[in-house]
Amino acid sequence: MNEPLVLELLALPKAVPEVRHAVREHLGAPCSEVQLCVTELLTNVIKHVGESTPVTVRLFRTPDGRTRLEVTDPDPHAWLIARHPNPDDETGRGLLLLDAVARRWGVWLTPAGKTVWCELSGP
Repeated sequence: MNEPLVLELLALPKAVPEVRHAVREHLGAPCSEVQLCVTELLTNVIKHVGESTPVTVRLFRTPDGRTRLEVTDPDPHAWLIARHPNPDDETGRGLLLLDAVARRWGVWLTPAGKTVWCELSGP
């Protein structure tokens, strides 16, 4: 991955597999952890901000060799909390998965919204 991948799209359920495919094509190698993270971050926008929200997905390599993923949306309410769902809950595990897979992750607030980012080892 020499050049960053930048995708501007609407947060729609049909966009999730398209973005996963674009990530795989861009990395050119198996990347299930990166695909899992982009799925969770994009799904969070769909569920918590709303369908058809404009988002920007960025994927690039950091100077120290990590893979960095960023998902930016216009919602300024950014304090994401990894909750601990009950065993019978069907949702609520996305940020726990992100926390388990990523080396680190966080949220940046801007006047125009927020960026949720994560960094992973390797592709």
